[in-house]
Parts: sequence; C-alpha cells; structure tokens
Amino acid sequence: MASDVAMATEATDAHAETVLEVDGLKRYFDVSPPLLNRVIERTGRRIVRAVDGIGFHIERGETFSLVGESGCGKSTVARLIVGLYNPTAGTISYEGTDLSTPQQRAQNTAIQARMQMIFQDPYASLNPRWRVADIVAEPIRHQKLVASNREIRERVGEHLTQVGLAPSDGEKYPHEFSGGQRQRISIARALAGEPEFLVCDEPTSALDVSVQAQILNLMKELQQRLGLTYLFISHDLAVVYHISTKVGVMYLGRLVEWAETQTLFGNPQHPYTRMLLDAIPDLDMSGRARTPVAGEVPSPIDPPSGCAFHPRCPFANERCVKEVPRAIEADSSHVACHAVEEGRLPGWGE
Repeated sequence: MASDVAMATEATDAHAETVLEVDGLKRYFDVSPPLLNRVIERTGRRIVRAVDGIGFHIERGETFSLVGESGCGKSTVARLIVGLYNPTAGTISYEGTDLSTPQQRAQNTAIQARMQMIFQDPYASLNPRWRVADIVAEPIRHQKLVASNREIRERVGEHLTQVGLAPSDGEKYPHEFSGGQRQRISIARALAGEPEFLVCDEPTSALDVSVQAQILNLMKELQQRLGLTYLFISHDLAVVYHISTKVGVMYLGRLVEWAETQTLFGNPQHPYTRMLLDAIPDLDMSGRARTPVAGEVPSPIDPPSGCAFHPRCPFANERCVKEVPRAIEADSSHVACHAVEEGRLPGWGE
C-alpha cells in the first residue's frame, strides 16, 4: 500500500500541501468467544478485519470523502485518525508528524488539538444534562484558549452565531432543539477548539433531506471562510458529490478506487464503484445501460480470497479469486482491479 500512496502523491500538484497521510492502515477487532467455548467447540479466534491496509493523503483545504456500504470500515477509519481507536498496523501522519500510537499523540497534544470530529447522531453526541454554552465551551476550557469566564462566554456566543444560532441559545439544553439545530451545536463545539482539520462521520445521515442541504451548505461556507480541511464519511453519493473534492471508495476494509470527484462520478473504473453509481436513479433518463450486481457484503471475519469483491463481480476470473489486486492509475483514477488492469472491463454503460 505504500506504493499506492506514493503513486497518488506523484499524481498531485507539486505545490499542494499534504495535511494528513495514511499508509498501510489496519485495524482488527478480536470478537472471539471465551477460551473455554473455543476449546469445547474446537474453534479458533475470530478476527474482524475492519480496516485492512488502506493508504491515502488529504491536501490542505480539500474535502476527501470515503464512501461504501455499511460495514466497509469507513467510520473505523475516522476513529483511527482522531485517536479513538489505535491502529493494529500502519501509520497516520499529520503535517509530517507521526500520530500512530497513543504515546505519539500524547507527545504532540498541540497537533492533536488541531483535529476535531463531528459525529453522526446529534441526538446522542450531546450531553443532555449540559447547557449548550457548556457543551461548546468544553474544548475552549480543555485547551485553555482563553482565561476568563467572560472571554469564554464571548467565544461561545461567536461560535453559535457562526453556525446560525443565537448567543442566547447557549442557555438552553439540547432537547430544546431540532435535529438540524443540534448538529449545528455539534459543529460549533468542534470549531470551538480552533481546528484546522475536521473528521465528519456521516454528519447529515440522521437528518431530513431539507435539513441535510442546510448543514452541507453551512459546512462548505465554514470551510471557505476558515480554511478548513475535511475528511467526510458517508454512504450517500448525492451528499458526497455535493461536498467533496476527492472521493475514495471502500469495500471490506480496503480502498478499491479513489479520484477527484468529477472524474470518479463521470468515469468510474472499479465494478463496485459502478455498482454504487448505478444505484442512483437515472433522473436524466439517459438510457445508459446498467449492470446490476447482486449479493451482499461478505463478513469481514472471513473475507473472500483474492479480490474481496470477486463473489459479486460479473467480470471476475481465476486471477481475481486468487490474487489481491494492487492499485494502478487508470484514466486519472487510482483503482485496485485486475479487470481494469487487463482491459477486460467494458466502458461504463456499455
């Protein structure tokens, strides 16, 4: 995977500044039954390969989105990057500083503080016993950004105003707000720590469609105004298309394709990417032919050999069953697919 990252890096603008770089990242979870059960049942350990060796980099000011079906490892990647999980293997670097282990994060608290996270569920991520002002003030106090209570109150009011709420809303409790307003509070809390990099784990999936658009527009406005960089996690391709600069497609813990947004949506290479895009209604009635792909995502406890997508891929052959594909560059995309490498894949819609 190191070569995949190098390949992607060489293909970018030499003047672009890499903020985050992930290389060979893995996270396995031991979900084995107790030892006695394993002895009686004569079974071995059960390991979930949630993230199985991915690599990518994110440049300053851009939005890199990870998409894929539920269970593909997107949210695990998000939690690895902010330090909620520790990697089983691989490296996470922020502006060249290694943050792969708890010890390295503890030694670089100033850098760690420049990364914040917006969670999926605004109903669960806010403490119901705290007033909104205390919720937003928590990172300000933790990082000792200002000294006096008066300055903290002023900062809280500024951040609430920044996300479209009133300073007086700080006296209320989370249950007094709608879902969209709660997510605005979550964004204000994240911004209160004065971050440069935000990890957004499906921040609009729990909201109504009309509210989703408001939150996405707010996030894009804040990004332009404050110079923020986003890692955006989503399973909704319409949302990803609206907000992303680049997109990475995950399948069973691995990246199968990544490219700039317009390239990936206009000329997808990997059969799985095509499957995801084929699931979007053809509102333009273009008449483009579609290749439906049946089946479900296999268990990450016992993934298929070779290319993990081969049981569902209409273009799989013997090599796909036996050999894990390496990422190559194809039509401005980076794709891990034997069929693409060998030229066996027809044009999209043929």
